[in-house]
Amino acid sequence: MATIAERGLDGLTMAGLGRDVGMSSGHLLYYFRTKDELLLRTLEWSEARLGAERAVLLSAATPAAERLDGYVSLYLPDGPRDPHWTLWLEVFNRSRGADDEARARQAAIERAWHRDLVALLAEGASRGEFRRVDPERFATRLRALLDGFSVHVAVGLPGVERAGVLEHVREFTREALAP
Repeated sequence: MATIAERGLDGLTMAGLGRDVGMSSGHLLYYFRTKDELLLRTLEWSEARLGAERAVLLSAATPAAERLDGYVSLYLPDGPRDPHWTLWLEVFNRSRGADDEARARQAAIERAWHRDLVALLAEGASRGEFRRVDPERFATRLRALLDGFSVHVAVGLPGVERAGVLEHVREFTREALAP
């Protein structure tokens, strides 16, 4: 993940990666077949780690608004060239030419984030912590907002800092979900 974040997939060779991790390029190709497969498997590994963090966060016995803030914080990149978001940017860039299986794997990752957000919104509304919204539609819109901000933070657009994005999103969710 660090190597892809540092060099990008185009700047990565299997031989160079093999040197970095102490394996032969042939060994890497045996396990991953292509750089695109390496990228997708690395993203799946990273997402599994985040999914475990998300599960702990969302199962906490805290108000839904606090868990929503935690979800947003986990979703957003830490800053420019965030390794996890660099993987996503590489995957998005390659999605047009991806085969059906790769697209399905990418969609499965997206669905996990979406499903968890929908459940949190529905729970918050059922407890009266949030106003009643269509959780599917609200989650779709919120994730689009988060994706847009995330790309800006991950590529390091001037004037777009993580702290400011967190403030914007928190303000939006508090206004939009106020009971």
